[in-house]
Amino acid sequence: MGVILIWYFVAVNVVALIQMQQDKSRAVKEEWRISEKQLWIVTLIGGSLGTYLGMKWFRHKTKHTAFVIGVPCALIAHCIMVVFLTMRS
Repeated sequence: MGVILIWYFVAVNVVALIQMQQDKSRAVKEEWRISEKQLWIVTLIGGSLGTYLGMKWFRHKTKHTAFVIGVPCALIAHCIMVVFLTMRS
């Protein structure tokens, strides 16, 4: 797997984790929130690990069925994709 692709996954997962932390912080303070659509976009473009860790570490979106089921499914799909890409190179 190329170095650029590795850095892409690192960056998108850091963004996902930061988004989860920021959204949780804003929820607690009752401030403007990051939309679920935005959270899902970053999750689906490769940030599933960051979103999953954010759910666990910050206890955020853990009562939303779509996140509880969807994020682990996305993470599994991303892991399969990484394995597939690694095997091809």
